[in-house]
Amino acid sequence: MKKILLGLIILFFSATLALADTYVRGYYKSNGTYVKPHYRSSPDSTRSNNWSTSGNTNPYTGKKGTRTFGGSCSSLLISC
Repeated sequence: MKKILLGLIILFFSATLALADTYVRGYYKSNGTYVKPHYRSSPDSTRSNNWSTSGNTNPYTGKKGTRTFGGSCSSLLISC
């Protein structure tokens, strides 16, 4: 019984993480530069949960976020 419960918990968290990611196919920019395929955080209305934001870490690369919220907007919402 404990193994089944543990399996369901792991499955739930794995599915939740998978839904938070968006796969981006490789593409060419207008200046001819090729951008490799990659994953990014799913778009939503907040900036605080993006992998590039300070305090967050990209789970695929391990790179820590460095972006901050500049400007006069004190809210974490994009609609500022």
